[in-house]
This record gives sequence, structure tokens and C-alpha cells, in this order.
Amino acid sequence: MAFPCDDFRQQTFAIIDCFFLNEPDMIECDGVEDSENDEFNPAKIAAKLRELGDHYDETVIKPLVKNVQDAAADQVLGAFSNSVNSLCKMWAVERPEVVPEKEILKATVALALYMKNNCPDMSRAVRDAMFSIFNNQLGSWITQQGGWMQ
Repeated sequence: MAFPCDDFRQQTFAIIDCFFLNEPDMIECDGVEDSENDEFNPAKIAAKLRELGDHYDETVIKPLVKNVQDAAADQVLGAFSNSVNSLCKMWAVERPEVVPEKEILKATVALALYMKNNCPDMSRAVRDAMFSIFNNQLGSWITQQGGWMQ
């Protein structure tokens, strides 16, 4: 499933597509599993993001989801972004030493994973919100860290 993709926005789109596949078992990472392999593989990155989201799903996500579920389809981006910001503020108090962008990434993935699994009818709007946050709020930071492959 690895393929060349140099543009950050294209990579982000490919990762989100893999993230939203209905069956995680369908994702297979081709190639070598070592750190020497620098080929872009959106399925592998999506799987890592899923792991990150699973970790937070049960502990902090459920109370925030009600706001997103109650939002009209055209308001999901705002409700989703507000919920991500609420998560980040909670975590910042608990762990002020963590980089804020890392908290935004964790919160976005955790909330998106919960919504994907529990509100499948909102998947398109959540995908769009996730894409917007990754590109608009996190794009520079992810690029500075070495991109998605790091």
C-alpha cells in the first residue's frame, strides 16, 4: 500500500482515507517494518494514529461527543474543533510539559476515532474536520517534526 506522495496535503488526505476504512483488519502495511524504510505508507501511519486514539477513547472522549452529535451537519467542524480544544485544555493542565501541537494531534485522533466507531453517519463531516485541523493547525508543526513519516 506504500506509494510516493510528497505533498503534505496529499499525504494527510491519504492517511485520513486509511484511518476511516471500516475494517482496521483490512489495513496491511507492505514492506519492511524497520526504521530504515522511509517510503510513505498511509496505512501504517493511520494504524499508529488509531493506536493513539484508542488510548484516549474510554478516558476522556465520551463526554465531549454529545456536543458533536447534537450539531447539525454544517456545524460539525465547529463542534468538533471546540471538543478538540476542550481536550487539549484538560491535558495541558495535567501535563504542561507536553507540546500543545502533540495534544491537538492526540485529541483530534481520539475524537475522530470515537466518532467513526459510534456515529458513522457523521464520518464525512468528521473527516473534513480532521483534514482541516491537520492542515491548518498542525501542518507546520508536523512538517517541522520531519513530516508524517517521522
